Amino acid sequence: MPWNNPQSGNGGNRGPWGRGPSGGGGPPDLPDLIRRGQDRLRGMFPGGAFSSGGLLILLLAAVVVWLLSGVYFVSPDEQGVVLRFGRFVATTSPGMNYHLPWPVETVMTPKVTRENQINIGYRTATDEGGETGEIPEESLMLTGDENIVDVNFSVFWVIKDAGNYLFNVDNPQGAVKAVAESAMREVVGQNEIEAILTQDRGPIQVAVRELMQKTLDAYGAGVTITRVQMLKVDPPEQVIGAYRDVQAARADQETMRNQAEAYANKIIPEARGRAAKIVQDAEAYKQQAIAEASGEAGRFTSVYDAYKKSPDVTRRRMYLETMSQILGEMNKIVIDEHAGHGVVPYLPLPGLQPNADSDVSVTTGPVTPVQPAQSAKSAGGGQ
Repeated sequence: MPWNNPQSGNGGNRGPWGRGPSGGGGPPDLPDLIRRGQDRLRGMFPGGAFSSGGLLILLLAAVVVWLLSGVYFVSPDEQGVVLRFGRFVATTSPGMNYHLPWPVETVMTPKVTRENQINIGYRTATDEGGETGEIPEESLMLTGDENIVDVNFSVFWVIKDAGNYLFNVDNPQGAVKAVAESAMREVVGQNEIEAILTQDRGPIQVAVRELMQKTLDAYGAGVTITRVQMLKVDPPEQVIGAYRDVQAARADQETMRNQAEAYANKIIPEARGRAAKIVQDAEAYKQQAIAEASGEAGRFTSVYDAYKKSPDVTRRRMYLETMSQILGEMNKIVIDEHAGHGVVPYLPLPGLQPNADSDVSVTTGPVTPVQPAQSAKSAGGGQ
């Protein structure tokens, strides 16, 4: 039903609904406030009439606005976490989602794809707390052979399950940092310092990441360790000079070992090649000697067979062949028996000799004519 609108009688002295304070500076007049509220409500509706129907419309509009306040959007790099009266009830995927309006339910949207970094053993200007430099309390660790090593490393991780990350572990970043330091100390304590300083950094990083992931999964921390990166691995500052000298000596040792292996790889194949060549030459000489011996034996057998059939002819042929082999390379002078009878021929023997070392058959004394029947024998004898 419409409310009456009695006019206020206080003129310019109005209460909180007017322009000025209530009259006399005292407490506001409650009936006057009610009347002024009724005037304002009637002005919000057509015709100035305020009824129960109008109030219902106003309430319905307020309910619609309240229900629409539950619509929320989750970005692609976020995950929605719905809380009902402060208790975790569900997680939502990226996109448009809905939850019961406040104060029944609320939503949190942490970023789950951003890679977070925690530094162990040192701090930079971007780290929390403003502290920079080395942190020996975190970096000094004991190795398996009872040496101390200074290790600075970084851990990179992302949120895997936003609900577990927010509510299962108090201070998740502190938990990741504590687990990282504990895992690195355990793995370093299982290795010797020489391996840690040289070739085993990669396996150590993998072992630390796996151990951290196993521990955090047991805690239900809701994070994934993407990688562990060892930045500096050195002996303590007090003995780093001596360790560097040892490393230089080991490098020289490795260089000399490589040079020796290279020389061995070069000389051994050469020696094996020479040995194989000697064996092949020996085999070839063996085959040659056997073939020559077989040929000489066959030749002797054939000559012997011919000698049995015709001894005189074979004997003369053998003599002539032997003499031709002996005298074949010598300089020979043949004098015709019919040339210059009664005249002693002049032979310039030194001029006929090619050199002093040549074998020339020279006959001193008178020249005896050679008979035709003896010409071959005389020629063979060098006269």
